Amino acid sequence: MASRSPLRVGYVPEHFSTPLHFAVTHFSLACTLVPFPSGTGHMITSLQANEIDIGIGLTEGWVAGLGKTQIDGNNAGYKLVGTYVETPLCWAISTGANRTDVTSVADLKGKKCGVSRIGSGSYIMSFVLADLHSWLPVSLSSPLNTAPFEHIPLQTFEMLRDAVNDGSADFFMWEHFTSKRYYSNGSIKKVGEIYTPWPSWHVVAQPSLLEDRSLLEDFFQKLNLGVKYFEEHHDEAVEYISTRLDYSAEDAKEWLGTVRFAGNVKGVRGEVVRKTVGVLEKAGVLRGLNVDESIGIQRKA
Repeated sequence: MASRSPLRVGYVPEHFSTPLHFAVTHFSLACTLVPFPSGTGHMITSLQANEIDIGIGLTEGWVAGLGKTQIDGNNAGYKLVGTYVETPLCWAISTGANRTDVTSVADLKGKKCGVSRIGSGSYIMSFVLADLHSWLPVSLSSPLNTAPFEHIPLQTFEMLRDAVNDGSADFFMWEHFTSKRYYSNGSIKKVGEIYTPWPSWHVVAQPSLLEDRSLLEDFFQKLNLGVKYFEEHHDEAVEYISTRLDYSAEDAKEWLGTVRFAGNVKGVRGEVVRKTVGVLEKAGVLRGLNVDESIGIQRKA
């Protein structure tokens, strides 16, 4: 196994990254933090390219990525090793501020859906949305090639906001509190929301890290301390989120009442992955997944 010192950790630079920040600043977590503002889909390609060792991202993105590589017969480049956030994610559905043709979720059928990347959480959840509203074709013999919307890859949250205002996309889905500031300033408007029916964030690692778990064990220990510090220092969390990230203090405080991080990040529950697979199969995002092969570290509770 190639030497990794320090670990290269991919993360999304949003409010959910606060315990990771505390692990580095207060508990000397030795790692190089690599931001991925475009999200989980980009982290997957970086893991496969050996550009990062660990990723903290959205559950649906990791699971769909694993399913796709198993079907293609390729190496996923990662295994599920940890549980980061226990609570679901609220995906807000947004359109342009002055769009009169999109005023509710009912107007979205067949429209252009902006996504960060193909395979990202924003892409995958559009299929779940379509399934909830019975917009998917009756026959899904080739589900991975069947799209309920025209998907427009736009990389970043800023480009998604611009696209729904200039008409190159009709709507997009992004985390509620990250979107909220832009509703308040009139940049975009909200037309609906959808929750993930699973814990929202998981940790993955390159399989070679499982050969000698000392680096992973240190990572889990320090991240657990970061989570505990976060829970005990909400004022400091609000200050960090509102001054270093793109949120108001009021929104940061409101978010704190909605989120629950895992007390012990190490390990993944097989039943959570199986439930996610079941929903994504029904939505036509994937065609099955060998769950046991996909989890590097199991946990029972």
